Amino acid sequence: MVETETKSDTNKKPTMENNEKYVTQTQQQHEHDDDDDPKINYRGWKAMPFIIGNETFEKLGAIGTLANLLVYLTTVFNLKNITATNMINIFNGSTNFATLIGAFFSDTYFGRYKTLGFCTTTSFLGLLVIQLTAAFKNLHPPKCGNESSTCKGPTAGQMAFLLCGFGLLLIGAAGVRPCNLAFGADQFNPNTESGKKGVNSFFNWYFFTFTFAQMVSLTLIVYVQSNVSWALGLGIPAALMLLSVVVFFLGTKIYVKVQPSGSPITSIVQVLVVAIKKRGLKKLPQKEYPMLSLFNYVPPKSLNSRLPYTHQFRAMDKAAIMTPQDKINPDGSAAEPWKLCSMQQVEEVKCLVRVLPIWFSAILYHLVIVQQHTILVFQALQSDRRVGHTNFKIPAASYYVFLMLCMTLWLPIYDRILVPLMRRVTGKEAGITLLQRMGIGIFLAILSMIVSAFVEGHRRSLALSSPIGMQPRKGAISSMSALVLIPQLALAGLSESFTAVGQVEFYYKQFPENMRSIGQSLFYCGMAGSSYLSTLLISIVHKTTAKSATGNWLPEDLNKGRLDYFYFMIAALEVMNLGYFVMCSRWYKYKGNNDSYSNNSSIELNGVTKTSETSINGV
Repeated sequence: MVETETKSDTNKKPTMENNEKYVTQTQQQHEHDDDDDPKINYRGWKAMPFIIGNETFEKLGAIGTLANLLVYLTTVFNLKNITATNMINIFNGSTNFATLIGAFFSDTYFGRYKTLGFCTTTSFLGLLVIQLTAAFKNLHPPKCGNESSTCKGPTAGQMAFLLCGFGLLLIGAAGVRPCNLAFGADQFNPNTESGKKGVNSFFNWYFFTFTFAQMVSLTLIVYVQSNVSWALGLGIPAALMLLSVVVFFLGTKIYVKVQPSGSPITSIVQVLVVAIKKRGLKKLPQKEYPMLSLFNYVPPKSLNSRLPYTHQFRAMDKAAIMTPQDKINPDGSAAEPWKLCSMQQVEEVKCLVRVLPIWFSAILYHLVIVQQHTILVFQALQSDRRVGHTNFKIPAASYYVFLMLCMTLWLPIYDRILVPLMRRVTGKEAGITLLQRMGIGIFLAILSMIVSAFVEGHRRSLALSSPIGMQPRKGAISSMSALVLIPQLALAGLSESFTAVGQVEFYYKQFPENMRSIGQSLFYCGMAGSSYLSTLLISIVHKTTAKSATGNWLPEDLNKGRLDYFYFMIAALEVMNLGYFVMCSRWYKYKGNNDSYSNNSSIELNGVTKTSETSINGV
């Protein structure tokens, strides 16, 4: 090993000179290839009616079914609250984790266009199967009486048919969720100012349009399901999903269809394996030019922008150290990629590793949103849902629309008013950094949970002292108006407009171009982790508090429990999460941030280090 290091040190200068010559040749080759390749016709906003239209109808269909699914399982399939809640959380978690598989197949084999087309169609079939469980009496259990003792649960065959629909929805979500945003962003030219601004605006307006679609689902469709007919109410989302398929394929001729470039996961594994193999090699000197010391090769037609060297995770740099045993092909690539990786490959893996601590924080953040989407439904069922002095009752699942409404109203204000104002103050294109935006959202999530706890304490107190009726199989209905739930939902909606939108843009911009579908799937994997973590917390709290002095916090009848304690517990977790997030944000280096060279030396390497991201230090 010592002999190898000595040889490497002896030949260091020739290696650097060879790399400099190779860099010049590679740059010329890139320019030649760019001249030969036909120019891509980016349609930008002209393609958006089809993409956003597809997303709007897809969300109308999917959310129109899933939003009220908790009520459907407890009233039509006669499942208990905890069972139904855990089932929904596990389903949501599975669909979100499945996006990793969908992203892999999209980036490696099929491309985003084909993946979206197939998976949108599969989602339609899944919604159709669930609709059939409501339309045909033999596909769901008989109607339950007022007492739980008269309830008959679903048969094995009925549950199997329902789970078949869930399975089809899972396959559909696996492809749609990681690809739709990235596919929309593909329609803008990333090398022009108008294209970059278009992408930034697209993220905000994308969330605005599908949030509007969710509002329609949570009001009109949920009302039909709860007050008219489950068969009709579930049939409408299936029809809208079919319309989504049609709209998507209508835009086929104008889409920019980025072709799959092979598995990015293979490159990640190669870097890790080679770094382990070469772990005994001497570390590079801190002040040496890494670009000229490490093996530097970028395929001529690579989708990825060239990344500058960063000093974080230097153990991975060993994967790009050349030894006398390493061989190079005539085109400059490594002859044995499982023995030598390029600096570009190493930096791409660093991008992924840097994001992971931020992603873990997102798992804890989404716990708040999961509670507002599930347990809040049971709160609404045991609250006064009448509007004014009329007999009209807002469906319990429809209260989530206030979260969406707040998000819908805030995003255009943020995009068109606040961002330009902040841009003048900070000089940053987006007004504030993405991590700052996400941190604000986590703080608002804490406030949402604290407000939720106090509101639940008030609801429970009125339910025990002055109830207005009884909810079948649940308990007394509180005289507190369910509209009092709006403040906590509004805070959660503001939180989502900062953190959720910021996360999606963060993952898109911080991942290499050929991993953007995987980057988007990471957002959904964070929500999946939250769903599973919520299931775990609910199960633990339900079992551990059942025999406690305070009583079960989460019983079937919320009036006999202490849901407010559960909310305070999540608020405490979020406070710790915010502290952890701030630490990670201060440590994080944005993609394309060159911290290894001075200004003078970076001018020398400017022709080699071309990045597509703005360099931002710190939070």
